[in-house]
Amino acid sequence: MAYSLNRAQIIGNVTKAPDVRSAGGQKVATFGVATNFSWKDQSGQKKEKVEFHNIVTWRKLAEICELYLKKGTKVYIEGRIQTRDWQGEDGVKRYKTEIIADNMIMLDKKGATSDSGFTPMPVESATAREPGSVKSSAKPESQPVEEEVSIDDLPF
Repeated sequence: MAYSLNRAQIIGNVTKAPDVRSAGGQKVATFGVATNFSWKDQSGQKKEKVEFHNIVTWRKLAEICELYLKKGTKVYIEGRIQTRDWQGEDGVKRYKTEIIADNMIMLDKKGATSDSGFTPMPVESATAREPGSVKSSAKPESQPVEEEVSIDDLPF
């Protein structure tokens, strides 16, 4: 039996606010995420390389990305890699590799505000609510305080 796996996981910063449009009656958001890789060369000099990833989200996740992501937002993206090809107007075949995301987690510190002063709601709360329901932001005093998790604490 043959097995295959197409899975991508990245942590990086959004390079520009998502571009949202409608395709086939469904919302689709596209945006970029930059990731950094650093190492020391043979002479001990620190080197760094930035990779830029094209991200595509659909339906509800596209709506969430439109509402909460902006340039500089730190995110975890999980999805599959897809390469599209098309014929350019000049007759040259073009390619674009994208991550089709099915999961996005905002990693900025809780309570951090954007330039507009708006404090975004956690993504998991936005997806878990029923339409029309209202979720109180006040926590009962008996609930334990959440600890902040550093990027260095992540196992990957």
